[in-house]
Amino acid sequence: MRTYSTKVSDIERKWWVIDASGRTLGRLATEAAVLLKGKHKPIYSPHLDVGDYVVIVNADKIGVTGKKLTQKIYYHHSNYPGGLKSVSLEKMLETHPTRAIEHAVKGMLPHNRLGAAMFKKLKVYAGAEHPHKAQVKVAEKEN
Repeated sequence: MRTYSTKVSDIERKWWVIDASGRTLGRLATEAAVLLKGKHKPIYSPHLDVGDYVVIVNADKIGVTGKKLTQKIYYHHSNYPGGLKSVSLEKMLETHPTRAIEHAVKGMLPHNRLGAAMFKKLKVYAGAEHPHKAQVKVAEKEN
């Protein structure tokens, strides 16, 4: 017996479209993170990017449970004294609905160059339309 090691030439990427309308933010993010990492494939290897492309549509119709709309706060700093900024989830969904999903998925990916490469394969759109229909059709024909 020899141990199989996944090579870059063995990787085949598919396109997945996930409709976010009525879905819970965290559960949707974990599903997207698993597909981006490639953990659903038998050739999964933690040191390679074997994941697929993920397109999330209807990001503006995402749901959360409990009081998260008002109590969940996103923080960032401008690197100036007193420059701590905060935005609630409710305000973020009003202004930039795609950022909430991107932030949740990015936190579930590795925090290194490999995770950055995986994150580039995530495409999030607020509405139902997306410009990746040609790639998705190819993947549907293969299945």
